[in-house]
Amino acid sequence: MKVKDCMCSDACICTPESLVCDCAKIMNDNHIGCVPVCNSEDKVVGIITDRDIVLRCVACGKDPQNTKLSEVMTCNDICCCNPEQDICDAQNDMCKSQIRRIPVVDENNKIVGMLSLGDLAKNQNVNKQEVGETVENICCGDKKHCC
Repeated sequence: MKVKDCMCSDACICTPESLVCDCAKIMNDNHIGCVPVCNSEDKVVGIITDRDIVLRCVACGKDPQNTKLSEVMTCNDICCCNPEQDICDAQNDMCKSQIRRIPVVDENNKIVGMLSLGDLAKNQNVNKQEVGETVENICCGDKKHCC
Protein backbone atom coordinates (compact mmCIF):
# COMPACT_ATOMS: atom_id res chain seq x y z
CA MET A 1 0.00 0.00 0.00
CA LYS A 2 1.24 3.49 -0.85
CA VAL A 3 1.17 6.63 1.30
CA LYS A 4 -1.16 8.30 -1.24
CA ASP A 5 -3.78 5.62 -0.49
CA CYS A 6 -3.92 6.55 3.19
CA MET A 7 -2.91 10.22 3.53
CA CYS A 8 -5.13 13.25 3.99
CA SER A 9 -4.73 15.28 0.81
CA ASP A 10 -6.22 18.54 2.06
CA ALA A 11 -3.55 19.58 4.53
CA CYS A 12 -3.87 22.92 6.26
CA ILE A 13 -0.71 24.98 5.89
CA CYS A 14 0.76 28.19 7.24
CA THR A 15 3.69 30.38 6.22
CA PRO A 16 6.69 31.39 8.34
CA GLU A 17 5.15 34.87 8.55
CA SER A 18 1.83 33.55 9.92
CA LEU A 19 1.09 34.51 13.49
CA VAL A 20 1.02 31.83 16.19
CA CYS A 21 -2.55 32.79 17.16
CA ASP A 22 -3.75 32.29 13.56
CA CYS A 23 -2.08 28.88 13.38
CA ALA A 24 -3.61 27.89 16.72
CA LYS A 25 -7.04 28.86 15.37
CA ILE A 26 -6.46 26.67 12.28
CA MET A 27 -5.52 23.79 14.57
CA ASN A 28 -8.61 24.31 16.71
CA ASP A 29 -11.01 24.71 13.78
CA ASN A 30 -9.69 21.62 12.01
CA HIS A 31 -9.08 19.43 15.09
CA ILE A 32 -5.41 18.96 14.23
CA GLY A 33 -2.25 19.25 16.30
CA CYS A 34 0.31 19.88 13.60
CA VAL A 35 0.60 22.22 10.61
CA PRO A 36 3.30 22.19 7.94
CA VAL A 37 4.90 25.59 7.39
CA CYS A 38 5.42 26.29 3.69
CA ASN A 39 6.96 29.06 1.64
CA SER A 40 5.19 30.85 -1.22
CA GLU A 41 5.93 27.89 -3.52
CA ASP A 42 4.22 25.43 -1.11
CA LYS A 43 7.57 23.87 -0.20
CA VAL A 44 7.85 22.64 3.37
CA VAL A 45 10.28 24.82 5.33
CA GLY A 46 9.15 23.86 8.82
CA ILE A 47 6.51 22.30 10.99
CA ILE A 48 4.59 23.57 14.00
CA THR A 49 2.79 21.49 16.60
CA ASP A 50 0.44 22.40 19.40
CA ARG A 51 3.27 21.44 21.76
CA ASP A 52 5.64 23.87 20.00
CA ILE A 53 3.12 26.65 20.57
CA VAL A 54 2.85 25.85 24.27
CA LEU A 55 6.55 25.33 24.95
CA ARG A 56 8.23 27.78 22.57
CA CYS A 57 5.68 30.58 22.67
CA VAL A 58 3.32 30.60 25.64
CA ALA A 59 5.72 29.14 28.23
CA CYS A 60 8.42 31.59 27.11
CA GLY A 61 6.14 34.56 27.59
CA LYS A 62 5.85 35.41 23.91
CA ASP A 63 2.64 36.99 22.69
CA PRO A 64 0.84 34.59 20.28
CA GLN A 65 -0.87 37.62 18.70
CA ASN A 66 2.49 39.11 17.67
CA THR A 67 4.81 36.11 17.31
CA LYS A 68 5.52 34.70 13.86
CA LEU A 69 5.74 30.96 13.31
CA SER A 70 9.32 31.39 12.10
CA GLU A 71 10.24 32.16 15.73
CA VAL A 72 8.80 28.94 17.20
CA MET A 73 8.55 26.34 14.42
CA THR A 74 10.82 23.37 13.96
CA CYS A 75 12.86 23.93 10.83
CA ASN A 76 15.72 21.43 11.12
CA ASP A 77 15.52 17.80 10.05
CA ILE A 78 11.87 17.91 8.99
CA CYS A 79 10.87 14.32 8.30
CA CYS A 80 8.69 14.05 5.18
CA CYS A 81 7.50 11.21 3.01
CA ASN A 82 6.50 10.80 -0.63
CA PRO A 83 3.01 9.82 -1.84
CA GLU A 84 4.50 6.90 -3.80
CA GLN A 85 6.39 5.59 -0.78
CA ASP A 86 5.30 2.30 0.74
CA ILE A 87 3.19 2.87 3.86
CA CYS A 88 5.50 0.62 5.88
CA ASP A 89 8.48 2.84 5.02
CA ALA A 90 6.55 5.91 6.16
CA GLN A 91 5.69 4.16 9.46
CA ASN A 92 9.37 3.34 9.92
CA ASP A 93 10.26 7.00 9.33
CA MET A 94 7.66 8.00 11.93
CA CYS A 95 9.16 5.52 14.40
CA LYS A 96 12.73 6.67 13.84
CA SER A 97 11.80 10.34 14.18
CA GLN A 98 9.27 9.67 16.96
CA ILE A 99 6.52 11.66 15.25
CA ARG A 100 2.80 11.05 14.98
CA ARG A 101 2.27 13.08 11.82
CA ILE A 102 4.36 13.43 8.71
CA PRO A 103 4.07 15.85 5.79
CA VAL A 104 3.70 14.23 2.39
CA VAL A 105 5.65 16.04 -0.32
CA ASP A 106 6.16 15.51 -4.03
CA GLU A 107 9.53 15.23 -5.76
CA ASN A 108 9.88 19.06 -5.64
CA ASN A 109 9.30 19.15 -1.85
CA LYS A 110 5.84 20.68 -2.38
CA ILE A 111 3.21 19.72 0.17
CA VAL A 112 0.55 17.34 -1.15
CA GLY A 113 -0.88 16.05 2.14
CA MET A 114 -0.31 14.77 5.65
CA LEU A 115 -0.13 11.25 7.03
CA SER A 116 -1.03 10.72 10.69
CA LEU A 117 -1.34 7.80 13.05
CA GLY A 118 -5.09 8.38 12.85
CA ASP A 119 -5.02 7.97 9.06
CA LEU A 120 -3.18 4.69 9.50
CA ALA A 121 -5.51 3.44 12.24
CA LYS A 122 -8.73 4.13 10.36
CA ASN A 123 -7.60 2.65 7.03
CA GLN A 124 -8.97 -0.88 6.64
CA ASN A 125 -6.02 -1.93 4.45
CA VAL A 126 -3.31 -1.07 6.97
CA ASN A 127 -2.12 -3.82 9.31
CA LYS A 128 -3.46 -2.89 12.76
CA GLN A 129 -0.67 -4.74 14.57
CA GLU A 130 1.91 -2.67 12.69
CA VAL A 131 0.04 0.53 13.58
CA GLY A 132 0.09 -0.56 17.22
CA GLU A 133 3.83 -1.19 17.03
CA THR A 134 4.31 2.24 15.46
CA VAL A 135 2.40 3.89 18.32
CA GLU A 136 4.33 1.89 20.91
CA ASN A 137 7.70 2.74 19.38
CA ILE A 138 6.85 6.43 19.11
CA CYS A 139 5.53 6.64 22.69
CA CYS A 140 8.24 4.51 24.31
CA GLY A 141 11.10 6.17 22.50
CA ASP A 142 12.23 3.00 20.76
CA LYS A 143 13.65 3.85 17.36
CA LYS A 144 13.03 0.37 15.97
CA HIS A 145 11.53 -0.46 12.66
CA CYS A 146 7.77 -0.74 12.95
CA CYS A 147 6.98 -2.98 10.00
